[in-house]
Amino acid sequence: MSAVDTAFHGLRRMISSGRLGAGQRFPPEGDLCEELGVSRGSLREAVRMLAALGAVEARHGSGTYVSALRPEDLLGRLSLTVELLPLDGLLELFEIRRVLEAHVMAQAAARITPEEVTNLYGLLDTIEAGEDPAEFADHDHRFHAEIARIGGSPSMQALLTVFRSRSRHYRVFALPEGPEFKRAGDEDHRAIVAALANRDPAAAASAAAAHIARSERWLGATRPPVTEDAVDDAPAPAEGPLPG
Repeated sequence: MSAVDTAFHGLRRMISSGRLGAGQRFPPEGDLCEELGVSRGSLREAVRMLAALGAVEARHGSGTYVSALRPEDLLGRLSLTVELLPLDGLLELFEIRRVLEAHVMAQAAARITPEEVTNLYGLLDTIEAGEDPAEFADHDHRFHAEIARIGGSPSMQALLTVFRSRSRHYRVFALPEGPEFKRAGDEDHRAIVAALANRDPAAAASAAAAHIARSERWLGATRPPVTEDAVDDAPAPAEGPLPG
């Protein structure tokens, strides 16, 4: 094990054990180096790795602190690795997505208010009227994010966003089959909102699972290339141009 790995796992154990709790300031650098048996350079690299994971944060002029360790924040950092997946790896995630999206849709059907139903129908009208792929991606993201907000915890919302993030790089609507795909996606959205409006959890879960399965089939069948400008400009979490 390298010195950086030793420092990383040592700090990770301090945090996971509760010795360094959420919001707590790190001990002096020298003390940590002595305890872990590593150099300052190795320790600092380990801290940078933990910062990338959202576990620690540097405060200018104050020191290094354990983050708030909110589950939704840490789960959101999974996008750093999911973004690296090739298409075949992404397709493997769709099984997980189907389960999670169906669960959230069922929860949303039980919790949704009339005002939220009206808002979703308004988003559907905007999605169906649009023709620009970039605008569609934005509205489609808002549609699914709103349902996730209604039906899921912040952690579930973050996880679903991560699972959708890589899909944004595959612009299936720019393909010759794009108009056909969009029409089918619009129909799926209508079926989802109808089930939510009827407060029918089983129908909502079924509609969501079918929608995600359709997106999976499109990607698997067309295998579009990654759009590099989307990769370069992608925030984390990202908005997906695939419906769902």
